[in-house]
Amino acid sequence: MAQDVFTPGIVPGRLEPGEYDSHFSDLHPRLDDHAALVAADRCYFCHDAPCITACPTDIDIPLFIRQIATGTPDAAAKTILSQNIMGGMCARVCPTEQLCEEACVREMAEGKPVLIGQLQRYATDHLQAQGIHPFVRAASTGRKVAVVGAGPAGLSCAHRLAMHGHDVVVFDARPRPGGLNEYGIASYKTVDGFAAAEVDWLLQIGGIEIRTGVALGREETLEGLRDRFDAVFLGMGLGGVNALRVEGEDKDGILDAVEFIADLRQAGDVADLPVGRDVVVIGGGMTAIDAAVQSKLLGALNVTLVYRRGRDRMNASVYEQNLAASKGVRIVTHAVPVGVTGNGAVREIEFSYVDAEMKPTGETLRLAADQVLKAIGQTLEGDGLPELESGKIAVDAAGRTSVEGVWAGGDCASGGDDLTVTAVAEGRDAAMDIHASLTAG
Repeated sequence: MAQDVFTPGIVPGRLEPGEYDSHFSDLHPRLDDHAALVAADRCYFCHDAPCITACPTDIDIPLFIRQIATGTPDAAAKTILSQNIMGGMCARVCPTEQLCEEACVREMAEGKPVLIGQLQRYATDHLQAQGIHPFVRAASTGRKVAVVGAGPAGLSCAHRLAMHGHDVVVFDARPRPGGLNEYGIASYKTVDGFAAAEVDWLLQIGGIEIRTGVALGREETLEGLRDRFDAVFLGMGLGGVNALRVEGEDKDGILDAVEFIADLRQAGDVADLPVGRDVVVIGGGMTAIDAAVQSKLLGALNVTLVYRRGRDRMNASVYEQNLAASKGVRIVTHAVPVGVTGNGAVREIEFSYVDAEMKPTGETLRLAADQVLKAIGQTLEGDGLPELESGKIAVDAAGRTSVEGVWAGGDCASGGDDLTVTAVAEGRDAAMDIHASLTAG
């Protein structure tokens, strides 16, 4: 566990048993048949639909909505999954309010977009609930590809390669596949073990073997994989976490937000997860929001999210910021941590207010805290990797790295935006380039 349950002030069971069920229920329950038809009827089915351009995986959104409207949700699901094999998860976690729905003509005209994300979930859930896998694997090519990382990029790459008849072995350092879908997303967004169920469904294509507990640089090396496989795809994400670099950071009660979320996702009973009375989350992205909201849902009395810039610079969408505020999370902006105090365990954290140029204003803020969650970005870990760019693996538009026969995508690669949907697109596109390379001539 990332947090010792005996750290003073950090305890489990802060709520009544029934409260946990309501707090961690599905954030956006699946539409029923009637609601889906009503929502689909609002689509204009634009010929040059801006929502398609806004989707990183280029899903034909008007087509799948028309298929729902005509009573063929399984056909709609295939339209979605042909572009985004993890369309079910993306329907739950994508910031649609910043992507397809923001571009929706209805949003521009009325301020109320078509519910694209919820319609996507309706269709993909309808198909996957039946255990149907709509794709058939091609005849075996006899080629073997290694995929490092069983997250969205790696699984998307593996599935597309398997479809084309290649044999794929996926290596992942954690005990279970899924990457951030399994370990790093708020529980109320992916209830009922959906991440694991989606992986099981995806593997129905055949030709994919997953080996967990295997890390690059520990059990395997890039050189060794290149010797044994015809191609290698790196999609292992970012394993390290940036430090606060302030005095007192080593005190008990300070931990990484990603590990806090992982503990919550893997907990058999969320009531057993300890949480502080006064929680401070540092960061402005989705991990910060998820950690802050879930701290509040676990029963923390005071939860404050502190970000070094303004709200308009936060990676978390306005919707997610408002969700946090609606759950009682206080958001403080333009403040950076400068020190942690406490006798062995954190008791207070001090911030310095800064202006738009990140220069101290001379004002400070001191917050009581028995738990501090760091969500200030992750770093790439590993030796013997291809050439790096700004701390990530440098890739071209097709995902090719500086090393012959090695591709990369997802959070570990340059150029991405740390979204699940983008990772899926990069894994898919790299797979197509790998396939072209393996079958050329």
